[in-house]
Amino acid sequence: MSSIIRKVISTTKAPAAIGAYSQAVLVDRTVYISGQIGMDPSTGQLVPGGVVEEAKQALKNLGEILKAAGCDFTNDFQGNLPARAAYQVAALPKGSRIEIEAIAVQGPFSTA
Repeated sequence: MSSIIRKVISTTKAPAAIGAYSQAVLVDRTVYISGQIGMDPSTGQLVPGGVVEEAKQALKNLGEILKAAGCDFTNDFQGNLPARAAYQVAALPKGSRIEIEAIAVQGPFSTA
């Protein structure tokens, strides 16, 4: 039996993890991306402008992590949608109004 590849993904183009976790982890060809908030990686602060601007920045951060993993937004599950998780929390880091996480697959794939 061959071993499964597990690799931590990290980029300075997205905010560093605030706590004991990785920006993303690649297991075989699946990338698990930690929740991203609307934090500007160059300042370490939330972007101004409210939830819309925070969401845009969170997606930019997610995109940079996808790039570091050799993926882009086309590698998110599409069509046959995956299971999902939705959370309600008392508070997000730095007072953020939104957090977005993702799962992506490296390379092409087909559905059964």
